[in-house]
Amino acid sequence: MGIQQVAIVSVPFGKGAGTPGAELGPAHILHAAGLSRKLTELGIPYRMAGEVSVTAQLPPSQSANAKHLSEVHETCSQLSERVAEIVAEGAFPLVLGGDHSISIGTIAGLAEHYEDLGVIWFDAHSDLNTEDTSPSGNIHGMSLGISLGRGIPLLTGLRGISPKIKPEHVAIVGARSLDSGEKAYIRSLGITCYTMHDIDRLGIARVMEKVIQQLKQTTDGVHVSFDIDSLDPLEAPGTGTPVRGGLSYREAHLALELLYQSNLVTSAEVVEVNPSLDHHDQTAKLAVELIGSLLGEQIL
Repeated sequence: MGIQQVAIVSVPFGKGAGTPGAELGPAHILHAAGLSRKLTELGIPYRMAGEVSVTAQLPPSQSANAKHLSEVHETCSQLSERVAEIVAEGAFPLVLGGDHSISIGTIAGLAEHYEDLGVIWFDAHSDLNTEDTSPSGNIHGMSLGISLGRGIPLLTGLRGISPKIKPEHVAIVGARSLDSGEKAYIRSLGITCYTMHDIDRLGIARVMEKVIQQLKQTTDGVHVSFDIDSLDPLEAPGTGTPVRGGLSYREAHLALELLYQSNLVTSAEVVEVNPSLDHHDQTAKLAVELIGSLLGEQIL
């Protein structure tokens, strides 16, 4: 990564999720959990690159299978513009969500600058549903699929680039709750997906070595999309779709420490921190610690 200015974008948006509260995540990560203080302690130059929020009244979504589509589209459009500007300025975009639907905007902005963008998707879920396969209609469960060109044309066509990423440049890490349609899609495209079974069997260090090896030869940038529900709910209770049996505290830290050492990562986002479900900001504080590891904090 080198010494590079981090540009922080706050996206207090939660309408892509089914449970309210993720819109409170950025403020808690920044203030209650002290992200600015952490970056200052680490000597990492950073700036606040603004907040993306939709205040205008938008027409309601016409489809129960893609809830709050208008708000998701407007938020992601604004975010994609902001991210594209940050990359053009030579800074490192760090996006704070919000629910995981915002990644549609982050990746759209990155795709303007990276023709072969790699994406490491830390998540209990694969987020590869479409409006036809989603059991809930919540767009945060469709976001990775949309970036791959699958699903709602209004979102897949954002910024005139579709698909934004190639299947061979994606690695999902920590999955343990996959719908049948998602499983079939992963197999049909050969998407790399390291489930918790794989992590149990191989160990997180070996999994990350394989991910790094996969992406370092064929990508021109690597984005880390980190859903806090990739961790076990015992570690990260403040999230809207918890699934037991996730990454441990140290597994998550080691994964991000190894990514920092790889010098591959060019952007990142942390999503699905829901303070309304948290205990004394435990999850927001964990998010700050994990960002520290990704940006170079070491034990010794």
